[in-house]
Amino acid sequence: MGEQGLADVVARLYALPFDDFVAARTAAAKDAAAAKEQRSLAAEVRSLPKPSVAAWTVNMLAARQPETLRELAGLGTSMRAAQSSLDAAELRRLGHERRRLLATAVKAAREIAEQQGRKISGAIAAEVESTLRAATADQGAAAAVQSGRLLRGLSADGVDVVDVSGAVALPALALTATAGPVPTPGAPREEVRTGTAAGTGTAAGAAAEQPRLRAVRQEPRRSTPSALVRARALLKDAEDAAGAAAREGRQQEEELSEATALATDLADAVRTLREQLAAREQELKAVRKRRELAAARAQQAARAAAKARRTEDLARERVLRLGNTPH
Repeated sequence: MGEQGLADVVARLYALPFDDFVAARTAAAKDAAAAKEQRSLAAEVRSLPKPSVAAWTVNMLAARQPETLRELAGLGTSMRAAQSSLDAAELRRLGHERRRLLATAVKAAREIAEQQGRKISGAIAAEVESTLRAATADQGAAAAVQSGRLLRGLSADGVDVVDVSGAVALPALALTATAGPVPTPGAPREEVRTGTAAGTGTAAGAAAEQPRLRAVRQEPRRSTPSALVRARALLKDAEDAAGAAAREGRQQEEELSEATALATDLADAVRTLREQLAAREQELKAVRKRRELAAARAQQAARAAAKARRTEDLARERVLRLGNTPH
């Protein structure tokens, strides 16, 4: 079956519930090993890594709501086009739209994960959001997220290309399948810029340059508007991430306080029960000694009673003999 057979196994494994992955991987490798022509496939299947919880959550979203990830990828394409054309107003609008889409996507991912039997913590949700945000910042990251074979979370600093090395199972197959630009409504600047790069003609090239020139004229006194806009976007992202981290920190502090109070109560209860148990054990020892003494006395009393009965019987026999003897 070769590469296609491995791709089929990978697609099935990474769409399973999180706790079913290892058992399913073992079964798939065993099935492949049973067929002589698939023994090399068995080794490849056994080497497939289990995804992190955050990566698995994104994979569930890719498997069950792929349109959400396509929308995020398209938004990323529009944002890169706005950055290239130095369109500050459009970047601000797209930044607001990205925050809305990210919140919706993370909520959907958590719901899907819970439907698959795993509750997602705030920390995992933050990693999922970081991964989806990276998909809007870099085309390679968008392809990795949409592949449904993600192995770890992704992050973007807004400057460097997102590192996707080791982040996807079967990366060559997964990333080339979605490597092209993702079209989205409301992104004419990217379409025009792509048309210019393809060499569609002088008129098209001139039309493509007009939005860029208009965007530059909007802020003629700024020497590096694109860097400033990018920095503001990064600041907003950092503020959002810091706010989310602070909220998560407060929730964890509350959880710690509740757990500490419960642990204290339980420790007190255990100490009281241990004291009661020690007292009952002492009482049990005393009662056992009393029982042993009573048993010994009862045994003595039984022997004395038996002896008295024998004496009584002998006395009765003597009386009878004397009564039958003639005087």
